[in-house]
Amino acid sequence: MIQGSPLLFIFLVIYGLRSLFLTILNRLNIAYLRHHGHEVPRVFLDTVDQGKLAQMSAYAVDLAGLSLVTSLFSQGLFLLVLLSGVLPWFAHEISALTQNPVATGLIFLGVLSVLLNLPNVAFDLYETFVIEDRYGFNTQTLRIWFSDLIKGVTISAVLGVILLSVLLLLISKTPRIWWALAWLALGALELLLLWLYPVVIAPWFNKFEPIARQELENRIHQLVKGAGFSIKGVFQVDAGKRSHHTNAYFAGIGRTKRVVLFDTLLASHRDDEILAILAHELGHYRKQHILKQLVAIEVLSFLGLFVASKLLGSPLLYHTFGFHHPMSYLGLFLVGTLMDLAGFFFRPFGSALSRKFEREADDAVLDLMGTAVPFVRALKRLAVDNLANLNPHPLYARFHYSHPPLVERIERLDRLENEKGVRPGHG
Repeated sequence: MIQGSPLLFIFLVIYGLRSLFLTILNRLNIAYLRHHGHEVPRVFLDTVDQGKLAQMSAYAVDLAGLSLVTSLFSQGLFLLVLLSGVLPWFAHEISALTQNPVATGLIFLGVLSVLLNLPNVAFDLYETFVIEDRYGFNTQTLRIWFSDLIKGVTISAVLGVILLSVLLLLISKTPRIWWALAWLALGALELLLLWLYPVVIAPWFNKFEPIARQELENRIHQLVKGAGFSIKGVFQVDAGKRSHHTNAYFAGIGRTKRVVLFDTLLASHRDDEILAILAHELGHYRKQHILKQLVAIEVLSFLGLFVASKLLGSPLLYHTFGFHHPMSYLGLFLVGTLMDLAGFFFRPFGSALSRKFEREADDAVLDLMGTAVPFVRALKRLAVDNLANLNPHPLYARFHYSHPPLVERIERLDRLENEKGVRPGHG
């Protein structure tokens, strides 16, 4: 049975406040968009007309509404499962089947993960085949969607089994220092995945091949070399078989580092715009943003695992949620639940740091390209092609946006370019 305690009361209050805050913030954003969504921002007057703006606003409202429903449903389901008493019963039943700490943990957490994530399948189906279809983005079939689902679940299951097995074994065999050893193991796994992703994982979902435009490839290599880096190759990916959305990115580390361009991007953007987008990505490397993010993640992982090691043996933690005996896999689940709840309120700090990195990467475009003109054009085209929200509520953007809002971003590039005597977007 669930035990009434100060810890449970605090948990429920904070959990409820999170849901309330998310709801208010989401509704504020939708109301703000509906109020200002008919106003074309000055910097987009040469790109967006009233018809396109109405479509962009409607798309943003539909996505925001679905996001809120998905979030509230997931949080409600999680709370129902947690407080219903079914988890202590389930843990008892598993213990009757096997006393192996790794096996019991894998069964418990595996079944719980399926139960909590199953509704997301329906929401993803709706987003893909209703909302994305409605706005002309979706190009995939049910067969491709289902295939992606199976592949994604398989990868998650394999990684989850490896990760949980290592954690539970370390807790069992080295109870005093398991958290430090786990931190080292997690760091090694993250680096391995970064190295393997472009050559093992990503090709399982998409076809990657060298780009056919030799001149563009040569210019990309020159740009990368001028920034002081090297890459394994420049590839185009068949993203168009799933969506009309456009993008480009760098992937991998060390010898697997490569440039990846969506085929949709190659079809819709000029070469200088593509180069400007890649110059922005190179800016992240020049400013060591990737390294800084990895260091931040490792520091937080170190602290989180240390705190977890102190809480795993607390009887109050287990009794509060109806469990009679401390078990390592239950402790990991409960500590993870509390940390996820607390971490939600630190999200604005991470978003602010990310937006700072994005502005620094924008600055690198001027340094590497000598002008922001093609990058401004690219941002405008990306906004139109992806039906971006041009009028987000400022508080919503501060909390959720990892990139500065597009209007703010382009106005800043305008100012920087004007200082050089050139007006971006007009060249």
